[in-house]
Amino acid sequence: MKKLCLAVSILAASTSAAWAQSSVVISGILDGAVRYTTNSGPATNKSASLSQMVGGGMSQSRLSVAVTEDMGDGLKAIANIEHRLLLDSGTSAAGDFWRQAWVGLQSNSFGRITLGRQYNLLFDAATSTFASFKYSPYIEVFKPEIGMALTARQNNMVKYLVESGGLRFEAQVSAGENSGDIGQGKSIGALVRYAAGSFAGAYVWLQSEDQGGKKVTAQTMGASWTDGPLYVNMAWAQNKFETGYSLAGNVTLLGSINTAIISRNPASAATVATDAAAQVRDLFSAGITYQLTPQFNLGAQVWKGKQVGLVPGRGTGVLDAFAVVADYALSKRTDAYVEFDNLRTKGNVVISNGANTRTGYMVGVRHRF
Repeated sequence: MKKLCLAVSILAASTSAAWAQSSVVISGILDGAVRYTTNSGPATNKSASLSQMVGGGMSQSRLSVAVTEDMGDGLKAIANIEHRLLLDSGTSAAGDFWRQAWVGLQSNSFGRITLGRQYNLLFDAATSTFASFKYSPYIEVFKPEIGMALTARQNNMVKYLVESGGLRFEAQVSAGENSGDIGQGKSIGALVRYAAGSFAGAYVWLQSEDQGGKKVTAQTMGASWTDGPLYVNMAWAQNKFETGYSLAGNVTLLGSINTAIISRNPASAATVATDAAAQVRDLFSAGITYQLTPQFNLGAQVWKGKQVGLVPGRGTGVLDAFAVVADYALSKRTDAYVEFDNLRTKGNVVISNGANTRTGYMVGVRHRF
């Protein structure tokens, strides 16, 4: 009887393996840096500088688990969970432990459909098509372009992707089933991307609602060109807010860690409603990366942001920023980098502590596994 049970088990296992091969890949990034930033004190002492270790300099530290099951005939089941952490403290980088959590199906015939918490199409286009740096899509601690991506991820999302040759189409839709989750409301959007040879370009339209049904409409368009060691990118992004859109989602010009720009530093809560509300925000960016040697890369990126307030003269202003990075590959998986960034504001927009300029210096090490 024992021999019979063993034989049946072996047969079942071998039969299953014939039509379904599964793989689980654990990967991640560990990035730590020392950073010095000027004009980072409280509003009462805004000129004070800040020295710190950051748990993600060029890239946010993360741990990812990706699952693929080959079910035959060109059909696969796919799934992914991703946790983002702060290397300096070992704590979660945000309140959501899993920054991504999705499952889906992929077919050679119909494309790919995924369900769950995922990157939105604005983030997809920026990181895959016109990334700010060839060796890193953006600088984690200084990322104006991601501040225009409507939180970059959204809950309750169904995303569809199909490709043919160099042409890619993506669509997303998400349900705003949690009325209190302002930044993760209903959404609908589409992406078109084309890549051929050295050129890649993309356009995205995405609309999201707050808990009151007020809409923000985002667009982004950009392209990149690669020629041997040279990489060039440029892009435009826009957020357009419907009158009455929740102030909690409309308080910053650019929502990056070190570019938290507000319409002004309000003297009292009573001024927030008129001074923080924007009607339209635009961001233009361009950059270049050059690979001097197989190990050594130099990159530079510039951003220019403009905000028009709902109330004339309130919340209106511009932002100018740039960053320079030198990156050296110590091995296939480990690199060291030096980074310098600067931002300046004009008009009725300021950094969150009331300053109009800020400069950052950073040295770090990053390992991918």
